[in-house]
Amino acid sequence: MVKLDRIEHTITVPEGTNATISDAGDVTIKGPKGSLSRTFESTFIELFKEGDDLVVRVDLPRRKQRALAGTWNAHLNNMIKGVNDGFTYNLKAFYSHFPMTLAVKGDTFTVNNYFGERVPRTAKILSDVSVKVSNKTEITVSGIDKELVGQTAANIERCTTVKNRDRRVFQDGIYLLNKE
Repeated sequence: MVKLDRIEHTITVPEGTNATISDAGDVTIKGPKGSLSRTFESTFIELFKEGDDLVVRVDLPRRKQRALAGTWNAHLNNMIKGVNDGFTYNLKAFYSHFPMTLAVKGDTFTVNNYFGERVPRTAKILSDVSVKVSNKTEITVSGIDKELVGQTAANIERCTTVKNRDRRVFQDGIYLLNKE
């Protein structure tokens, strides 16, 4: 197998977006929608600014080092996309007999009357994420941090899991339609 001498990822920072790197490895990206910061620590991967671009570089990489450099590249690209465009997940509630009622109360998402249950099911909404219910069945989860938006959407989807029934027959629940 051929050993590569250097892996280098260049992340272009668009106009109107500012990226700063501290000595401790904290990267802060500011854009029109807000600001995100994250710590990148490694003894073998270099992260630095070259002009307006961010560069992730590793010399003589092993397999895990190469994978970590790609992960850092993806995280930085997601941060830049988040502060410029944001992330939106669209979910929809499906039911056959018992109509569910969906509500957002502070940092809690509540599902009432799921399969006729008397106790409401709840899901946690993480910080800096907005959740909106429209047309009684459509849910929009949006924010600038991809991980927080995705985890909130997963929490909402998971709160309506079918228990003690055949999932092929009882398909009621909240499901992810698309991501933007």
